[in-house]
Amino acid sequence: MAESKLFTPYKLGPITLRNRTIRAAAFEGMCADNGPTDLLYNYHKSVAEGGIGMTSIAYAAVTQSGLSFPHQLWLRKDIIPGLRRITDAIHDAGAAASIQIGHCGNMSKRKVAGQLPVSASYGFNLYSPTFVRRLRKDEIFEIAKSFYSAVNLAREAGFDCVEIHAGHGYLLSQFLSKYTNHRHDEYGGSLENRMRFMTMAAEEALSAAGSDMAVIAKMNMNDGFKFLGGMQEDECIQVAKRLESTGLHGLVLSSGFVSHAPMHVMCGGMPAQTMSYYEKNFMMKYLMSWFGTMMAPSVPFKEAYFYEDALKFREAVKLPLIYVGGLVSREKIDMVLDSGFEFVAMARALINDPAFVNKMKEQGNVRCDCGHSNYCIGRMYSREMACHNNIDDCLPKCIRKEIKRNEQF
Repeated sequence: MAESKLFTPYKLGPITLRNRTIRAAAFEGMCADNGPTDLLYNYHKSVAEGGIGMTSIAYAAVTQSGLSFPHQLWLRKDIIPGLRRITDAIHDAGAAASIQIGHCGNMSKRKVAGQLPVSASYGFNLYSPTFVRRLRKDEIFEIAKSFYSAVNLAREAGFDCVEIHAGHGYLLSQFLSKYTNHRHDEYGGSLENRMRFMTMAAEEALSAAGSDMAVIAKMNMNDGFKFLGGMQEDECIQVAKRLESTGLHGLVLSSGFVSHAPMHVMCGGMPAQTMSYYEKNFMMKYLMSWFGTMMAPSVPFKEAYFYEDALKFREAVKLPLIYVGGLVSREKIDMVLDSGFEFVAMARALINDPAFVNKMKEQGNVRCDCGHSNYCIGRMYSREMACHNNIDDCLPKCIRKEIKRNEQF
């Protein structure tokens, strides 16, 4: 049997990770006033001390207009000292530090974004819920330039890597998908046109990164639905090839559209009662409680649920690929690495147990205790992400029933 690649160092662009593991850029919900907190510091410090190769701070908006939540990060000058404190702790523990940058587009909320949410086209987003304004060409250019500024801020804050969020139905993804892009100018219509904004943002980020920072991107392998213009594998492979041509150092392969097929991203049972319990907006609380499972149907969970799709992208491109999606055991992680993927990324496994990587190193073929109830996801839109196994809260009966039901899904 071949020796496992898991604990071998590997280069990601200009940086070298101590092993092949990455804490996926999944929203932590651990900010206050759109800046870092002790919660964010303690969590990423614990993951770094737990043996991860690189840990990623998630969902950082490149402009205020890209914000959805007050407990989401907005990358700006005055929070650099707080971020530097986190990256110093990550480095002291031997891990690399990454930050995911992007813009929420039609998933933004007016109260925190400071303006009507924007997207590729006019519309209405039921999940916010809000009307959405079409971006002007000059605004597209300005937001693309903000990726340049964001990378410079990330360097100042001590990050080794930036991850451009071009998937999951956020702004760059909204331009890529015909479902949300109904434009008739050079940013709409053909795939070439729909990729233009994403390409601009990637080139700006790479220009700022220079020779000392890695730049990767998260992208969809499909949008999770076929009708109404959802992107499918053939177009997404072309997106991957375009991103590779820019000189990007790696791709994170994911799928799903948060505003239309959210459970395709995470898989498992929809945590509707959990979302309703923590939601502060009365209308959204009601909608989630009564119609949540209709609005976002559950998707059966299996370990490494994106694996078969990701293999097709492995055949299509040569740059390093980061597999993400349902990794909770050493067995499946080794399987993915042995199939030609350079890195594996995890989120829920490390929410359940920040020391999971060290346990794999010490104990061999282990599996974490995550049951994929998706409780952690259900609460992150209103407060910090946490595993129900790791909190002292006395959960109501409806949530405990949902956790049990979803863990069997």
